[in-house]
Amino acid sequence: MLTIAELDAQSVELLPSKETLFFDTNWAAVYASNSSLAVNAATLLSSANSTALQSVNVYQG
Repeated sequence: MLTIAELDAQSVELLPSKETLFFDTNWAAVYASNSSLAVNAATLLSSANSTALQSVNVYQG
């Protein structure tokens, strides 16, 4: 929970207008993947478990 003093210490910065942001040259490419594999072949009354691997990469230029 914030106290009044902590709330008063917060600052705000206005964003540029939409027209200004339109010509901004910053970009970010986000690549995400989830992969998991479980194989239960040629067995009776058994189960297969799998753990998912997750990767997220962000490239900004």
